[in-house]
Amino acid sequence: MTGTTSTPQQAALWRDMRAWPTSLVGLWRHSMRFRAVAVTLALTSFAIFIACVITALVIQNDLFESRKDEALDNAWRATLQAQRILDSGEVGDDRGAMLALWRDVQEEIGRSSSSTMVAAFPSDINQGALAPSGFTNNLSADQLSDALRARVTDLDDRQAWQSIPIPQPDGSSAPGIVVGQQLRVPEIGVYELYIAYDLIDADNTLLFVQSTLWVAGISLVAIVAAISWLVLRAVSTPIIEAAETSARLAAGDLEVRLPVRGEDEMATLGRSFNAMADSIESQIKELGELSLVQQRFVSDVSHELRTPLTTIRLAAEMINDQREDFDPTTARTAELLHTQVQRFETLLADLLEISRYDAGSVQLEEEATSLAQLAEEIVEQMRPLADTHGTELRLVAPGGYSPVDMDPRRVRRVLRNLVGNAIEHGEGRPIVVTVDSNQHAVAAGVRDFGLGMRPEDAERVFDRFWRADPSRKRTIGGTGLGLSIALGDAKLHGGALEVWSELGVGTNFVLTIPRSPEGLSGPSPVPLEPQESLTDLGTATMPITTIVRLDELPYPIDREDGESR
Repeated sequence: MTGTTSTPQQAALWRDMRAWPTSLVGLWRHSMRFRAVAVTLALTSFAIFIACVITALVIQNDLFESRKDEALDNAWRATLQAQRILDSGEVGDDRGAMLALWRDVQEEIGRSSSSTMVAAFPSDINQGALAPSGFTNNLSADQLSDALRARVTDLDDRQAWQSIPIPQPDGSSAPGIVVGQQLRVPEIGVYELYIAYDLIDADNTLLFVQSTLWVAGISLVAIVAAISWLVLRAVSTPIIEAAETSARLAAGDLEVRLPVRGEDEMATLGRSFNAMADSIESQIKELGELSLVQQRFVSDVSHELRTPLTTIRLAAEMINDQREDFDPTTARTAELLHTQVQRFETLLADLLEISRYDAGSVQLEEEATSLAQLAEEIVEQMRPLADTHGTELRLVAPGGYSPVDMDPRRVRRVLRNLVGNAIEHGEGRPIVVTVDSNQHAVAAGVRDFGLGMRPEDAERVFDRFWRADPSRKRTIGGTGLGLSIALGDAKLHGGALEVWSELGVGTNFVLTIPRSPEGLSGPSPVPLEPQESLTDLGTATMPITTIVRLDELPYPIDREDGESR
């Protein structure tokens, strides 16, 4: 048995054909011109089809009725001529004369009817020696239905007709009509006379008319399609240009403008669009200049304040170190001065960091680092603060041991900020730090079971100086810029910092860092929406060890003997 194989060209053609429905759906959704032309062609084709069908049916009916009336008239005249011959004949008892008269009748019928398909059958005759037998000429009794013969027998001086198929020499059949009428032979009786006519000429005429109608209809559809395409192209081209120009303007090309042609409505639209673009460009430039001035002001002020702030901090530390020698009021004042100077210094550092992000001058100092070990360090550093708040810190680290290129200083800052916020807003409930990894990324999640946030608050949690509850007092000296800086650090690594929160349930922050410079691909190893509740937490704590997961090593390890391959 021999199999068949397809060539690459055939396979490509098959793929292209299978892609046609998708391409057509895409064109329908994205191209107004295609939709308009398609709808116009569909409606025009439907209208032309209905018109052609109705016209063909009307012509067909008219041709048939005309040919039927012609056949009935022709058969009536032929029967009338035959009846006249029979009525004028005098045969007496001479059978030979009767047969001769009968032959004359047959010849007259064939001559008057212009048909070669004639048949006569005795119906009601006096059975005698003079009675001629019936005759058939290319028309047999099998072609005649019993209903037709019964109607001819019942009708005295009227005609009956019926449509019949007429066999052709090539074995096919053509449409035809047979007309039946009584023929009276004097002193003998009544005969059934049938004359058949083919409708080949009418059928050929109908086919010609139908072909002409279809050719005209298809030509008309093509003309309508061409006209629709040209008209829609003339109308849609300026719209497409406006859409493309708007997209370029939205992408940042502020100098793009619409070409203005003529004085019509589209030209008015182009001038209005260009005026709008000029206004937007000028406003964006003004805002950009204002932003640069603001960034420069913040940076300059931060730099200029560092020198006097250093002096103030040194003086505050000296005073704070000697507060035991002061009276209680002065000692408390010295302590508050020292605390606020430290907070002010932290705020200046954060403002400088924000200004660097705004200026795009932040650089990573990457090194291979284990995210799990960083998380362990931060948990241990923040544990005293958690103890003061009555909060238990738990670390769950099923992955994240293998080193990944990152800036450890910035990642520590992100984790420290997330854990600190969780402690402050955790309402004394346990805080779970989860670290995991996959082949694409490493991630760390910080989950608290505190107050939580509304969805509209969670959307603004990374805004600068934004607080969900302005009346809530900060307990760990935050500046309001920590989460904004953390988000910038995550994006600087090509990763993401996401938040999930539900009022009364808690909050979960997830930091995801990709393994490759191409960025994130696929879901985070740590799910954003946690699955466990506070009651299901249990003792889900996993200590950090120096044992790494085998599938995270840069070289393969035999899992049975531990030796490298």
